[in-house]
Amino acid sequence: QVQLVESGGGLVQAGGSLRLSCAASGRSFSIHTMGWFRQAPGKEREFVASFSWTGKNTDYADSVKGRFTVSRDNAKNTVYLQMNSLKPEDTAVYYCAADKSPFGGTIRADNAYWGQGTQVTVSS
Repeated sequence: QVQLVESGGGLVQAGGSLRLSCAASGRSFSIHTMGWFRQAPGKEREFVASFSWTGKNTDYADSVKGRFTVSRDNAKNTVYLQMNSLKPEDTAVYYCAADKSPFGGTIRADNAYWGQGTQVTVSS
């Protein structure tokens, strides 16, 4: 049974930093693109960042470029999201995702494994 378990969320002041982790179990995701989405209250879930299975490509939403960094450790089957210079508008539930198809370049939201989410709250 595949499980993705996020950790590292919490409450932080604007300008602060948090590091999210997502540990996968049940299968190896070394040949799957993994990443992060988020959903703010009253809004749809949106893409945040991804790290390709090749280990060579990252992708970011425009709203987080230059502030967030996605990384992964295939030996630990884990993906991370380092979030710096946090803003109140970054407040959301952050979800880890892994595309079900191997060798894909992106994460298709309709074809992904999902974690349960971790709350990130940024106070002004």
